[in-house]
Amino acid sequence: MKKLAALLLLAVALAGCSNLTPNQNGLLGGTAVGATGGAVLGAIAGNAALGTVLGAGVGLVGGAIYNHIRNNEENNERQAYNRGYAAGQSNAQ
Repeated sequence: MKKLAALLLLAVALAGCSNLTPNQNGLLGGTAVGATGGAVLGAIAGNAALGTVLGAGVGLVGGAIYNHIRNNEENNERQAYNRGYAAGQSNAQ
């Protein structure tokens, strides 16, 4: 019964992640990876719960930094494209 409840809870949690924006997906991924790594290191050090919390925080910050860099790159590419191909311009030399 417990396995069925855990499986149902996992299915509901994953279904809730189906319509995330790329930014939300990056934050969630960073948090999950950080929490997993923190749990492993915390278990080795003797306090898995504290390691999980700290790892999740570090992962969230890492995901936010990654999103910021990715968004800046996309904006720079979009601006460069718009400058090079503004309305009325021709590529003919």
